[in-house]
Amino acid sequence: MVEVSQISEFGKILIFLITGIILVAMMFFVNRLIAPNNPNPEKLTSYECGEEPTGNAWLPFNSRFYVIALVFLLFDVEMVFVFPWATVFGNHEIIAADARWGWFSLAEMFIFLGILILGLVYVWCKGDLDWIKPKPAVPTTNTSIPASLYEKLNLEQSVYKVKEFALEPVLVSAATATAPATSNEAPIRKPMFKPTFKKPDNE
Repeated sequence: MVEVSQISEFGKILIFLITGIILVAMMFFVNRLIAPNNPNPEKLTSYECGEEPTGNAWLPFNSRFYVIALVFLLFDVEMVFVFPWATVFGNHEIIAADARWGWFSLAEMFIFLGILILGLVYVWCKGDLDWIKPKPAVPTTNTSIPASLYEKLNLEQSVYKVKEFALEPVLVSAATATAPATSNEAPIRKPMFKPTFKKPDNE
């Protein structure tokens, strides 16, 4: 007689999650008991990769970090799909049932790796793997606007100054507050129609 499992698949997942949460909480608790706690000004200072940060944090971020991290994640995450393929390709029962499964999975993996290698070659030829590109690409346009006009616009924009923020509210005199509206002001327009909503007949 085959025994029926008393725990469903979702119950097993719930037990797995509860066990994981308890183990993590126990590790934090044991760490709190065993680890020494001696804070000092040197330990409480902020640092980045073991170095003291210098300058302002609000600086333009170099996009090379983003591009290289994105390329690494792309190829690193895609290689995870090799593991389920290896389990299917190495399963002797599937191969014994039909030998075509082995050739199919082998051809499928060659296609998958070929697409990845093609993407890697494209990124390599484009120069995105170089930390510093030897020949920076200068954008060119076929516009007829002269460069002197851009320089003039930049000079006008560089003169602009932001007004300082003042906490004192601007006081409005009583004469201006009670003054009637002048005839130059446009009258307030009222809506041209009034929407009406009808109840459906079936209610």
